Amino acid sequence: MRMGTREYYEERILRVQIYIQDHLDEDLSLEELAEVACFSPFHFHRIFRGMVGESVKEYVRRLRLERAALQLRNSERAIQDIAFDAGYENHASFTRIFREFFGVPPQRFRETFRNGSVATPEKNKYVITIQRPGGNKMIVSIKKFKEMTVAFVRHVGPYKDVCSAWEKLCFESQVIEKSGAGSLAIGICYDDPEVTDVDKIRYDACVTVDDSFVPGSKGIRKQKIEGGEYAVMVHKGRFDQLIDSYRWFYGEWLPGSGREAKSGPSIEVYLKDPDRVPPEEMETEIRIPLKPKE
Repeated sequence: MRMGTREYYEERILRVQIYIQDHLDEDLSLEELAEVACFSPFHFHRIFRGMVGESVKEYVRRLRLERAALQLRNSERAIQDIAFDAGYENHASFTRIFREFFGVPPQRFRETFRNGSVATPEKNKYVITIQRPGGNKMIVSIKKFKEMTVAFVRHVGPYKDVCSAWEKLCFESQVIEKSGAGSLAIGICYDDPEVTDVDKIRYDACVTVDDSFVPGSKGIRKQKIEGGEYAVMVHKGRFDQLIDSYRWFYGEWLPGSGREAKSGPSIEVYLKDPDRVPPEEMETEIRIPLKPKE
């Protein structure tokens, strides 16, 4: 089987899904599951979300809740014990999540099922699904870029709050002096908001500068963005809709591309000034680093 085909991606995701089933009671880390799939931890969760339709966290939670429902249906085990096995430390939190998922609290679920009026998953049946292609097609090209030097400000927290980092960066006189008319506004995105807690998301607001730039102000630093081959597509529209483009990029284009993502963050190049165009007219170039073609 040729490396990089969609079928090979599907086989690797299926391998992870089976591993999750067999280790459902264990603490499953993204790093461990990425290793099972032989994907870079940087990109594994996006590939999984794009191909399965659920994040790893959502997938594991669903399987544990479905197993809990089977135990409620088929056993006399105490609900507290079932909740603990499903990963919940107390009855109240388990009841709240179970109600959200099945529409009724656990005790009522057990009682109502025994009256024959609730449909539940078949015993020991865990459905493994992988989404097939079919989303809106976008244009993707593979380009080679040179290494870039950037001045940057690190932001930790929700993506919606990155404006403060950009304000600090763009109003710094040293940055203005060392960035010319052709400078690029770039975001380095280290974390997926569907996986990482919003208060821990890392993002670097960057502006390209020449190599002579020396950071002087506190909080402004200098780094290199690695050169090489990147898969590139342009998202047109609001920033809060970027997640849909990422899902398509990782879930449909990448598995069928014959290429693999290289370990490293995704890059966003902002092609239009948000102070000059409405959010619906923004254009963001998404770049995913690629491993060398074999």
